Amino acid sequence: MTLPQMTLPQMPAAVIFDMDGLIFDTEALYQEAFLAAAVAGGHDLPAAVIHGTIGVPWVRSRVLLLEQMGPDFPIDAYFAGMVGHFDLLAATQLRLKPGVVELLDLLDRLAMPRCIATSSAHSTVQSHLAAHGLTERFHAVIGHGDYAAGKPAPDPFLTAARRLGVEPGRCLALEDSHNGVRSAAAAGMMTFMVPDLLVPTPEIHSLCTGVVPDLHAVCALIQAASAAIPAG
Repeated sequence: MTLPQMTLPQMPAAVIFDMDGLIFDTEALYQEAFLAAAVAGGHDLPAAVIHGTIGVPWVRSRVLLLEQMGPDFPIDAYFAGMVGHFDLLAATQLRLKPGVVELLDLLDRLAMPRCIATSSAHSTVQSHLAAHGLTERFHAVIGHGDYAAGKPAPDPFLTAARRLGVEPGRCLALEDSHNGVRSAAAAGMMTFMVPDLLVPTPEIHSLCTGVVPDLHAVCALIQAASAAIPAG
């Protein structure tokens, strides 16, 4: 489906954002940190296993690593090292994805509520937002600990919709990961994938309302939907 043919099924009443790889260009930093921690600890951790952690909650990532490396793998020390490497990288390399500010400005003009639904801790979210002056740009943040089951379960997105007081079917969900798309689609939202490190598979295409190259394209879709609303 090409972008000129793509339209929103309806004007959204709210927008739900993933964070890593969607708002912030962090997924590549996490991949680098996973690898650096493995090298520092002398662990032969396959790149495919590291790649498999994209869009996966921390609890599940720990399980994946233990399945690959065995029950004696020093998982706590490894994760501590990974987080340390990530923090060093993020201190100088934390960048916004293209179109983030423009989309938030558009949502401000439309008075449209928006929320972040992420697997990350609230402390991480607030640190990232503050680094780019975005703390006040979102009406709510749903993070780790706010829901019973993480992505791909629908809980994060359903919790976000409840927090905003909007029916899930009227929410536009923006995701970059396969598990995020599965989560948003299971919640019954208009789900758009904005690919980062992962490309959409046939399954993911079937779950998405659409796939767009960046958040500038999301702006264009919302603007077109807004313009189609009859005046008065």
